[in-house]
Amino acid sequence: MISLAGRKLGFCTGCLSCQKTFRCYQKDDGAVLCEKIGNADVVVFATPIYYYGISGQLKTLLDRCNPLFPQEYHFRDVYLLMAAADDNPHTPERAISGLTGWIDCFPKSRLAGVVFAGGVTEAGDIENHKELHEAFVAGMHVQ
Repeated sequence: MISLAGRKLGFCTGCLSCQKTFRCYQKDDGAVLCEKIGNADVVVFATPIYYYGISGQLKTLLDRCNPLFPQEYHFRDVYLLMAAADDNPHTPERAISGLTGWIDCFPKSRLAGVVFAGGVTEAGDIENHKELHEAFVAGMHVQ
């Protein structure tokens, strides 16, 4: 498991040098995180929904995984866990779409599952949420 909290992660500059070197030129935590994702059998992203999209931190991580695009990667199944204050069932649609755009760049991978917990505004709100159990059960079936 990796957490982005406290990590130094610069924004992708779009120079595409990583397409030749398989590594970003930036001296931060991006290369280590990207390598961990590329070597994982299964990837599970967890994010709060901000303004109906994935968090900026997760978007930055996805952008910085550009070095994975031209090389072999191991992950096949990608899961997305989300929480938001808004509990409308349509709330996660744009977040899912954003991640799906990234997944589409990796033809051997797929979005294998999504869990959305709405009505979560405070840190402890998720504790008794039925979706927390749903995520746990889904995790038990990951192979």
